[in-house]
Amino acid sequence: MPSPPKVPIPTLERLATYMRMLVELSSNGSATISSAEVEVCTGVDASQFRKDLSYFGMFGKPGVGYDVASLQRKIARILRIDSPQPVVLIGAGNLGAALVGYPGMAEHNFEIRAVFDNNFAKIGRKLWDTEILDINDLESVNREIGARIAILAVPSSAAQEVAEHCVRAGMDLILNFAPTHIKMAANIFVRDVSFLQELAVLSFHAGPSDDHS
Repeated sequence: MPSPPKVPIPTLERLATYMRMLVELSSNGSATISSAEVEVCTGVDASQFRKDLSYFGMFGKPGVGYDVASLQRKIARILRIDSPQPVVLIGAGNLGAALVGYPGMAEHNFEIRAVFDNNFAKIGRKLWDTEILDINDLESVNREIGARIAILAVPSSAAQEVAEHCVRAGMDLILNFAPTHIKMAANIFVRDVSFLQELAVLSFHAGPSDDHS
C-alpha cells in the first residue's frame, strides 16, 4: 500500500513508535487499545495519534478503539515492513556487532542479509551468525540480495566514499551512524543518527553549570 504524498517525517517516525508498541501488545495478547492508552504507552498525545493515522484513512471505531492485530498489519503495510526488508550493513566493529545482534530488527521485518568491512583481519570471520564479507564484493553480492537499505557503521573519514559505493551497488536508502554529514544526490534518502547530538541535548537539560565564566 503506497504512502500518500507529503506525509511529514515526524509522522512516519511516530508510526514506527506505534509499531513498536503494537508488537509488544501483540506479544502480551492484548486485543484492542484506545487512543488514550496509546498516549500512556508512547507519550504521544491521543489527538496527535489520531491525526497521524488520518493521513492513511480511518482505522478505529468510536467507543471501541483499535484492533491491535489489524492496526499492526496496516502500519506495517504503510511502512513497507509487512514482508522482510533486506538490509546491508557496512562496518563490522562494535556498533555493527550490536546492530546485527539486536532482536528488534527481526521483530520489525528488517533482515541484515550481509555485513561488509575492509579490514582483512575481519573478512571471513563471523559477526554473530553472519560472515563478514569484503567491501569490494558489495556490488556483486547486492545483485543477489537486492537490498535498497544500507546501514553505515563506519568512521566519519570513510562515510562519504562508502555511501557512494552503496549507491553504485543499488542502495538508495542510507542510515548513517558515522558522525559526519554525507552529501548525496536528491534521489538518495539519507537519515543521520548522531549519538553525540542526542547526548548534547540531554546534557543541556542537565541544567546550568556552576561555572559561568
